[in-house]
Amino acid sequence: MSNRVKTFPVWGLFALLTNIILMLAVVLLIWRQQKLTPVLATTAIPDPSEPVNLNWKNQYVAPELGPRHKLSYPQWLDILKQEAKITARKNPQRLTILAGDSLSLWFPPELLPEDRSWLNQGISGEVSNGLLQRLDFFDRTKPEKIFIMVGINDLIRGLDDQEILANYQQIISYLQRKHPQTEIVVQSILPHGEEGITWEGKEKLLAISNPRIRNLNQKLNNLATEKGVKYLNLHPLFTDKQGNLRSDFTTDGLHLSPPGYLVWRTALQMYTNQQITSQSTKPKNINSKTRI
Repeated sequence: MSNRVKTFPVWGLFALLTNIILMLAVVLLIWRQQKLTPVLATTAIPDPSEPVNLNWKNQYVAPELGPRHKLSYPQWLDILKQEAKITARKNPQRLTILAGDSLSLWFPPELLPEDRSWLNQGISGEVSNGLLQRLDFFDRTKPEKIFIMVGINDLIRGLDDQEILANYQQIISYLQRKHPQTEIVVQSILPHGEEGITWEGKEKLLAISNPRIRNLNQKLNNLATEKGVKYLNLHPLFTDKQGNLRSDFTTDGLHLSPPGYLVWRTALQMYTNQQITSQSTKPKNINSKTRI
């Protein structure tokens, strides 16, 4: 009885290679999560000895940044200023800016959509008034889009919705004045993990209800409409059936895990693709003097 040699099909080899690549991607994500988690969990918002009223004319109280590189807030400001300066000099195509707090800061560069250039202007522990005071860092850049996400630290510090909205209004007005050709996108504030929170500021976070965050997001949506800018509602993508931050999308109930950033990446990609599609389908302007 003769043994027949079976030929391994080409499609089988392709499927095997694809699975290996996917497995490597998953391993990379798990490795990055293990690397990020202990650092993210130690990022804390300081508890000031007295209430801080963060108005535009008041002096800004710098947040603690935790042990990452042992950088102070002024050092982080200097780094972001230098990065923005270099970006302005290079003037990359399709520049997109992430402006906000630690959620933007920790966005893995390799997970950002590859079809554009990115400038990350996030700082851990940032509040809306702090962002407002450093928008001039990237005045000389020419971004196609600016994505804003800030506010959760304001809530942790005890600011009311009106103060946050007032700061947002000034942020939007400033960006519209300095970048009149840029698309400004306000992103919704994400929920927290409720009882699943392991972040060291759990009590402060639990003092903010997720329904309040949803209500503030609606106000941000209304403000964006009023100011003529875009609003990207990420909130529903990150919530479980109870309206809390999904446990598989977070490392500590506040910060995002690699799968969480993959969701955010997908939302950014879908949003930018949708904008490109909508622009390409708009009818061309017809000169009013043209006769038909």
